[in-house]
Amino acid sequence: MERKTFGLGDIVQMKKPHPCGTNEMEIIRMGMDIRIKCVGCKHSVLIPRAKFEKNLKKVLRSSASDTDQSGSIV
Repeated sequence: MERKTFGLGDIVQMKKPHPCGTNEMEIIRMGMDIRIKCVGCKHSVLIPRAKFEKNLKKVLRSSASDTDQSGSIV
């Protein structure tokens, strides 16, 4: 099974929804732990990387595809 690739600023879909009802989260910090922010209510949660990778369903919008080689937003 292929590992999902994700980066800072990506919008990801989680397996379980946040209590506000949406399951879309934005990655705002990466390291041993990952901080994600709910797109719906803007609440942020810090979770261990292993738990995040287990609960990640798919990457909806990647921040890398929004920029070109010069670094400006397309």
